[in-house]
Amino acid sequence: MSELDNKINEHFSGLVVRKDLVKIVKGNAIVPSYVLEYLLGQYCATDDEESIKSGIETVKEVLRKHYVHRNEAGLTKSVIREKGRHKVIDKIGVQLNDKDDVYEATFSNLGVSKVLVDADTIKKHPKLLVGGVWCISDLEYEPSEEKRICPWVMQSLKPIQLSHFDYDAYIAARKNFTTEEWIDLLLQSIGFNPEMFSLRSKLLQLVRLIPFCERNYNVIELGPKGTGKSHIYSEFSPHGILISGGEVTVPKLFVNNSNGKLGLVGYWDAVAFDEFAGKDKKPNKALVDIMKNYMANKTFSRGVETLGAEASMVFVGNTQHNVPYMLKHADLFDELPSAYHDSAFLDRLHFYIPGWEIDIIRGEMFSEGYGFVVDYLAEILKNQRNHDFSQAYTEHFQLLSEISTRDREAIHKTFSGLMKVLFPHGDATRDEIESLLQFSIEGRKRVKDQLMRIDSTYTNVQFGYVAVGSDKKQFVKTLEEKQFPQHYYPPGTSSTKEETEAADTHAEEPIGATVKEAPKDEVLKERHLVIEENQKGICFDDLFGLYLKGATEIVITDAYIRKFYQARNLMEFLETVAKYKPEDEEVEVQLVTIEDDFCGEQQKEYLSSIQENIWNAGIRFSWEFNAEKNIHARHVVLNNGWKVLLDRGLDVFQAFNGKDAFSLANRVQKYRSCRAFEVTFVADSK
Repeated sequence: MSELDNKINEHFSGLVVRKDLVKIVKGNAIVPSYVLEYLLGQYCATDDEESIKSGIETVKEVLRKHYVHRNEAGLTKSVIREKGRHKVIDKIGVQLNDKDDVYEATFSNLGVSKVLVDADTIKKHPKLLVGGVWCISDLEYEPSEEKRICPWVMQSLKPIQLSHFDYDAYIAARKNFTTEEWIDLLLQSIGFNPEMFSLRSKLLQLVRLIPFCERNYNVIELGPKGTGKSHIYSEFSPHGILISGGEVTVPKLFVNNSNGKLGLVGYWDAVAFDEFAGKDKKPNKALVDIMKNYMANKTFSRGVETLGAEASMVFVGNTQHNVPYMLKHADLFDELPSAYHDSAFLDRLHFYIPGWEIDIIRGEMFSEGYGFVVDYLAEILKNQRNHDFSQAYTEHFQLLSEISTRDREAIHKTFSGLMKVLFPHGDATRDEIESLLQFSIEGRKRVKDQLMRIDSTYTNVQFGYVAVGSDKKQFVKTLEEKQFPQHYYPPGTSSTKEETEAADTHAEEPIGATVKEAPKDEVLKERHLVIEENQKGICFDDLFGLYLKGATEIVITDAYIRKFYQARNLMEFLETVAKYKPEDEEVEVQLVTIEDDFCGEQQKEYLSSIQENIWNAGIRFSWEFNAEKNIHARHVVLNNGWKVLLDRGLDVFQAFNGKDAFSLANRVQKYRSCRAFEVTFVADSK
């Protein structure tokens, strides 16, 4: 186990489980992860290998004997009949039979209905009435000569949820983890390997948890297929429900006027709409209108009566075009049905998760480490709905006065949710608070900027903040605003004058400046670029190409050219050198690095292979290992008068699937997500 896994087991003993076990025990059971982890938490919440093996077999046996497969429902019914009584794991929904004044349960997979349920059970578990709940139930078969009497009798019913937890102990244990460790623990808890994600990508994943811990939080995520947009809402928590966007009605979602039955928003913490995008969909106008009112005011009307609820609303859908295309031809909400492509509806959204920044889920992205049993974390998040961290930043920062009340509320809700998830103990540093505040502002700005495109009555707003005691305004931009400024602003608009002037006063180029802005003539200048995390469109050709011209000797100093992907980055840099050198000239390239203590032979094989294969391009590559192993700076020195300072060396790209020959990210650098890095081009006086 890793050091983090050991630490997790030390402080959360009995409340965590190894995440790869879910796949092992699931088999062909179509059952949510939280159900499986509930069982794993009963038998495998340990780091002892023998206990885990034994627990896995126990869980498999429980599923084999008691989980009801639809295609084996007849066999299960027969078992109950012959034994007289049998425990089953199934999704159970309850309806009120008002003719006979009784509650009747329906077992989804078993295909049994009209099973009597006592009123006390419904009072304890009201969600049985809306959408159904996964339960463990003792079911008996008692045949009767009276045809109207159902032969199936429910002796006990236990929803698959954590029975109790100690929130104070959770807070106390949180204090033993650094911020980075805690983020990685949360990411492992939702099933992902944190090593495959940048910090920004981790935050985008964790924003998906906010609807569970923040009341009436409205969030939308649009992006490519296969990025796991709906997974959290269908598999993660027993307090959330995922429904198809086209299958919801006013009675189902809010209230049935004929019988007064409350809908989904009255029982669930998060109601998520899957497949929400699609221009050809025609949602009910009455539903859209009542949804607007609910998202704005947390209430909805039933005749003369006004009801309130606290369910968060989540909208997820697929986009058909990439970001620059949408910005050039329409807007980032373009995929929505016309009834929802409405400024009044969209203005109710608190955060827009940029789904295009999230990688398509691959096998190596899943975690094999330890994480919370998701039901435990789900209960923690539910408990946090009673907490409020929305003002936690005001000791250090103030939002700009131009920000409207609605925008301010959206920023506060996101910031509060992130604080609950990451810093439930409230112990965040000033820099950490600032980072979360910037992230929260960006998510709301993404919504507001698109509203300007859709509705001309919306005016440009300065999104930013000032530090307490300072007059200097810090403006926040979305990543796509920095990456595609030529398409981002509606015709006739741009950044506000004050934002532009503020950027011009910086000694360095604006944060997120793209290499496309590099000078294209032969008169090069000293320059500094800051590339943001998850930014795309960066390649070595654009970054270094013009500065390599005329160089015949190049010295690369980088301590970390050891692993395969680092050697691949070096090879790709040499490919750029080959493109910009005259065909009839040779270039000497020397690498100064450090020998790996454990995989030195593999490292030498990589470098030797590069040396052999780049020779035909007229590049004479060599390397030397620094004997003192104390290289700190990373830079490239050229004998044409330029020096390139690289804070991350050549390791500027995030992990991608290098084994997939058909992946654009594998083939073309511009389609890879970047790590955050800075590069400075200076005239070398030597």
